[in-house]
Amino acid sequence: MNRSQNIIRTSWIGIGANVLLAALKATVGVVAGSIAIVMDAINNLSDALSSVITIIGIVWSQRPADIKHPFGHGRVEYFSGIIIAIIVLTAGATSMIESVKKLFNPTSPDYTAYTLIVIVASIVVKLMLGVFVKRQGKLLNSDALIASGTDAMFDAIITFSTLVSAAIMLIWQVSLDGWLGVIISLFIIKAGWEMLQSPVNELLGGRVSPELVSQIRSEVSAFEGVHGVHDIILHSYGPNMMIGSLHINVYDTMTATEIHLLTRRITEKLLDQRNIIMTVGIYAIATGNSRQSKTQSIVLQTLKAHKEILQIHGFCYFEDENRVSVDVVPDISVTDERKLAQTLTEELQPLLDGEQITIIIDHNYSA
Repeated sequence: MNRSQNIIRTSWIGIGANVLLAALKATVGVVAGSIAIVMDAINNLSDALSSVITIIGIVWSQRPADIKHPFGHGRVEYFSGIIIAIIVLTAGATSMIESVKKLFNPTSPDYTAYTLIVIVASIVVKLMLGVFVKRQGKLLNSDALIASGTDAMFDAIITFSTLVSAAIMLIWQVSLDGWLGVIISLFIIKAGWEMLQSPVNELLGGRVSPELVSQIRSEVSAFEGVHGVHDIILHSYGPNMMIGSLHINVYDTMTATEIHLLTRRITEKLLDQRNIIMTVGIYAIATGNSRQSKTQSIVLQTLKAHKEILQIHGFCYFEDENRVSVDVVPDISVTDERKLAQTLTEELQPLLDGEQITIIIDHNYSA
């Protein structure tokens, strides 16, 4: 069973459990006159609808690439996540309105033994469902399932608060039903907002995990002939598809054929093992005792003395223009990049043998 089939199966289990719980809670809530239980039932229905959308999203995302979408439809999963978050937010807002009405027109819920049994059973079912769905989400790298599982575990805590309210009502005859409805609504809205952030962040081009960048840098650095990995940029086209680019340092003694073979091996490995379509650029390291090599050494040693510079790469010697350029990546303490470039240029220029220096301020996009 592949990833998509596992996500669909898990979602169907969630649908079945949530529909059953919603029906039981709605019945008990109406009979007992408890707005908190009714709102909890609505929350279960929104969870079931979220699972339906997850299924639709995963099916649509598996459509093959076409002329208009050459990288496939994997980002549909992000849109389905946004829709789910909006549904949860809507459910929370609706619950809030009804609960506030209950505060101004309070009624005393009529809890029975059957009511309490249903509440306890729903807590157990929701907790088990949450643990299962969240675990599957982590195994399948599905933000939608992780969010659903977390939400289900959170629902168990919310339902437990309803049980506490029932106990207070039975012992002290004090109704906290409306207030509990407000609290539950706030938690639902909070959960919806948190669920919205992840898919929106993916669509906006959020920073990929430092762990992934570190792994890619380590794997590429392990290739013979690679003497540094820089400028790793990755774009997500769904949970199972990424496209990006990076630069590697190689000695200037390598032939075009050797560089071609090296970059091909790198791209093949990243595609086969990580499903990343990667473009590999080249930075040449000057060797020997040439003028280029000496100039490179002066530039790099001078720049390395600056603590505010995190990375130095991309040294390039334009012999026909009597000019050199180099990329530097400053840390976050640098707020005036133009001033930094000017300062470095003024420091380096007198050290060079007539060459003009161009400082390019680069940025770290991935880690």
